[in-house]
Amino acid sequence: MGIHKIQMPDVGEGITEAEIVEWNVKVGDIVKEDDVIAAVMTDKATVEIPSPVDGIVKDIFGEVGTMTAVGSVIIALEVEGEGNNIPDAPAPESEAEPVAEAEKAEEVTAPAAKPAPAKAQGVSAPKIGASAPKKKAGPSGAPRAEGEKPIASPAVRKRASDAGVKLQYVHGTGPAGRITHEDLDDYISGASAPAGGSSRRADTSIEEIKVIGLRRKIGERMQDAKSRIPHITYVEEVDVTELESLRNHMNANKRDDQVKLTILPFIMLAMTKALKAYPKCSAHYYDEDGVVHQFGAAHIGMAAQTPGGLMVPVVKHAEALDVWGIAAETRRLANAARDGSITREELTGSTITLSSLGRMGGIVSTPVINSPEVAIVGVNKVAIRPVWKDGGFVPRQIMNLSSSFDHRIIDGWDAAEFIQKIRELMENPATLFMED
Repeated sequence: MGIHKIQMPDVGEGITEAEIVEWNVKVGDIVKEDDVIAAVMTDKATVEIPSPVDGIVKDIFGEVGTMTAVGSVIIALEVEGEGNNIPDAPAPESEAEPVAEAEKAEEVTAPAAKPAPAKAQGVSAPKIGASAPKKKAGPSGAPRAEGEKPIASPAVRKRASDAGVKLQYVHGTGPAGRITHEDLDDYISGASAPAGGSSRRADTSIEEIKVIGLRRKIGERMQDAKSRIPHITYVEEVDVTELESLRNHMNANKRDDQVKLTILPFIMLAMTKALKAYPKCSAHYYDEDGVVHQFGAAHIGMAAQTPGGLMVPVVKHAEALDVWGIAAETRRLANAARDGSITREELTGSTITLSSLGRMGGIVSTPVINSPEVAIVGVNKVAIRPVWKDGGFVPRQIMNLSSSFDHRIIDGWDAAEFIQKIRELMENPATLFMED
C-alpha cells in the first residue's frame, strides 16, 4: 500500500491560490477515480476537484475557508501500489471553523482575504473528519414556501438529481439554510423531522457563521466599490404604457421557437442605442493607472439572484442582437446561473450592468457600480399611476430607472442625458427598431 497525495490544481489565468469551500469526503471514506472530493473557489468561479485514483482518505489538509496555494497538498489517499512522492503539505496558518458548501462565483477583481475570525466563547467547532451531532430532517419535512429556492452546492444538486430527490423538500442545516451532503443523506435514509408544536420560549442560541466563498467575495467587491468609487445616483420615471402594449402584442404573435419577452430585453436594446450616443458609459476605469478603456461593444451584465447568491452573467455584443436575440440570450444565461452550469467566460467581460429586482424592485434603489465599470442601470417595478394628460388624469404604467455612475468619469449632466435618452427610446418604442 502507498500514499497518493493530491495537490491544489492550477486552474489557469495566473491564479496562485484558491479558497477551499467544500469537502465532499472525510477521513476514512472510500473514493473512486473521478469522484469529486472537494470544491475550491478562485477569484472568478468554483472548481470541483476529482480524485485521479481509487483509494481511502487518510488525511485532509486545510479546512473550509482556508486559502491554499496552487501546488499545495490538500488530501492524502491510501492506494494500491507505491503512490506518489509529493512532499508533505505545510500546516495551515490558522484554524478555520468548517462551514460547508460550495457556491458559484461572479467575476471578482478584488484580492481574496485570509479570514481568521475569533471563535465565540464556549463554542467548539468539529475538525474535518470528526463526528459531530447532525440535525435530522426526513421525507416528512414540509416543503419550502412558494418562491423560496433551496440553497445547495452543485455537488449536492447533482447527487439529489441522481437520487431523484427534490431539494424543495429537504431541510438544510448549513449557513442560511444551505442543504449539505449530510442533510441529503438524512433525507434519503428517511430520518424523522423534528416534532413541532412546542410552546413559545426565549431562543438564546447564537450561531457563528463564517463568511466564505461567494458571500465573502461579494462583500469584498461591494466594499471596494463603495470605498473607492464616488457614486452619483440619478432617478427618472419612464412611462412604459406604449412599450408594454407593444410587448404584449409581440408575445401574442411570437413564433413557438421564440422566448416570451419581458421588459428587460427592451431596456437592453434601448441601452445599446443610448451607448452609441454616450459611449463613455460603456467603459472600465483603472484608477491606479489613470486609464479609461472605452468600449464600442455593449457587453451588458445582468445582475441575477440565484440560489447560490448574486451573479452577473454577461450578454456579449448586445448591440449586434435584436430584441428576440437579447431575450433568448438573457433566458439562457439566467437558467445557467440558477442551475450552476454557467461558465467563467459567461460571467466576465461586462462593460455596463443592468440591475433589476423584478416585482420586488420598489420605487427607488441605489445600485452599486460593478467595478471597474463606470455605470449601472437600475430598474424598479412597473406600477399604474395617475398622470396628467390632455387636460385630465389618466392611468399610465410608470417605471423608475435608478442608475449610478462613477463621478470621477461621468459628470452629472452626462449621466442625466444618458438616462433621458433611454427614457425617450422606451416611451417611443417604435424608435427602438429604427436603423441608426
